[in-house]
Amino acid sequence: MDSKKIKIAALQMGSVVGDRYANYKKVEEIIAKDSLDDSDVLILPEVWTVGWSCEDFDKCAEPVDNSETIEFLSEISKKNHINILGGSFIQKMPEGKSLNTCPIFNRHGELIATYSKNHLYSYCGCTEGDYVKVGESPVMVDIEGVKIGLTICYDIRFPEIFSAYRKCGADMLVNMAAWGSKKPLVWETLTRARAIENQCYMVALTQSGQIKGDEWNIGHSRIIDYLGETVAEIKDQKEGICFAEIDFANMYEYRKKCTILRDIRESYEVKCI
Repeated sequence: MDSKKIKIAALQMGSVVGDRYANYKKVEEIIAKDSLDDSDVLILPEVWTVGWSCEDFDKCAEPVDNSETIEFLSEISKKNHINILGGSFIQKMPEGKSLNTCPIFNRHGELIATYSKNHLYSYCGCTEGDYVKVGESPVMVDIEGVKIGLTICYDIRFPEIFSAYRKCGADMLVNMAAWGSKKPLVWETLTRARAIENQCYMVALTQSGQIKGDEWNIGHSRIIDYLGETVAEIKDQKEGICFAEIDFANMYEYRKKCTILRDIRESYEVKCI
């Protein structure tokens, strides 16, 4: 198991707000331009089908069992013989609010799992929680022997979910986001921190491009190693694919030598004096 390798393709794009057909076309064009280069896993950003516009979520919502987005990603998977972590789309539910959901496909285009965002960004004027509900639980997927813990955007602020993945044996953590450009320090710091504190590789993938008015996504998607070093990146607002071939051998060796996770106490009861 110490010789596990995987080749990642992380696709950064600026979504056309409220128009999933334009966004399907954009994904196809980026793949045609950059190629997937025999990668094992393609990763897309959060709400790439609709853009970061909560007011457009309802009109773009789709049931998972009758979804053009699911069909679209399945065809890309089969055509390119690649596993896909499908960013997220708005999953329409039979009753009540929708979910912000990441679909996961194997190389045969089969939907093997879904993860729905566990923490909703609903402060500082944003109202995500008015349009979608909280997902039930974290989800870790095994992609050809590599255990990947899934998170979406605002989840990055909660170290507990990443720690839970690490305790379950995660090799890699993924955060698929539509991160605002006005919070660059938070994006940089928290994505590196999650990698370092859990001794995992981290894919920090976000949308680029304009949302509306003076609101922009930050871009600058990165693949980060277990020491917090950037191994691949797409700077600024560029659209394209970020590639990295990861060999986990050094990470496993480092974990054997640097055993800080063994020092975590089962409880931290605070004495208030």
